[in-house]
Amino acid sequence: MSRQQAKRVVGNWKMHGRLAENAALLQSVAQGAATLQGGVQVGVCVPSPYLAQAQTLLSGTRVGYGVQDVSAYTHGAYTGEVAAEMAVEFGATLAIVGHSERRAYHRESAEVVAAKTQRALHARLTPIVCIGETLEEREAGTTEQVIGAQLDAVLAVLSVAESARIVVAYEPVWAIGTGRSATAEQAQEVHAFLRGRLAAKGAAVADVPLLYGGSVKPENAEELFRQKDIDGGLIGGASLKSTDFLAICEAAQAAIAAAH
Repeated sequence: MSRQQAKRVVGNWKMHGRLAENAALLQSVAQGAATLQGGVQVGVCVPSPYLAQAQTLLSGTRVGYGVQDVSAYTHGAYTGEVAAEMAVEFGATLAIVGHSERRAYHRESAEVVAAKTQRALHARLTPIVCIGETLEEREAGTTEQVIGAQLDAVLAVLSVAESARIVVAYEPVWAIGTGRSATAEQAQEVHAFLRGRLAAKGAAVADVPLLYGGSVKPENAEELFRQKDIDGGLIGGASLKSTDFLAICEAAQAAIAAAH
């Protein structure tokens, strides 16, 4: 299946959820996803304590699942950390790495994000590598410099074959949880730049999926997903409501149909 025939929609629950509400949400998403065409790939990244619940409710469905972070280490005296291999034991296939909240609140450096990406790959998880600029950086005209450096730090430690197995999510920090979103044109411009950066690593890396994240809603999802270099979305707040999340998945399906 070519990149133009597929879209990915992945929910990032962040630190939300309780067992009862999770069950209702996951069951609803799984039922809704079953009606989607094959080109739409759906996933959710849940808080680690709920991996077992996700495994129980999502195994055998169209919905993949994973974690919102992994340790840069495989094991050891790292209290509170979760190793990628631990997530895999619960059937996880996805791992978000380098989210702006991790970079800002936990002071994760580009080197740490690169190491976590490697760990995820070695455990056979698909890392969703997040990059993005702040409002100050955008207004200063340094968007490409900032996100280029963030992406390069990861690609520098990966082989071409490893690089081809990642997913990249562009999340402008100024649009996360603010209700503001980059216009479809702004997002496409950045994604086109990132596509070129990936292609420079090797031909096999040129088609790495590029997701957009940052206040994606049912109202703006299809316009975003119709852009040439936007291959889907990493969805925050809207992933906590099954109706909104499934509407975004349906927008991805509509974008695929519009491309043919």
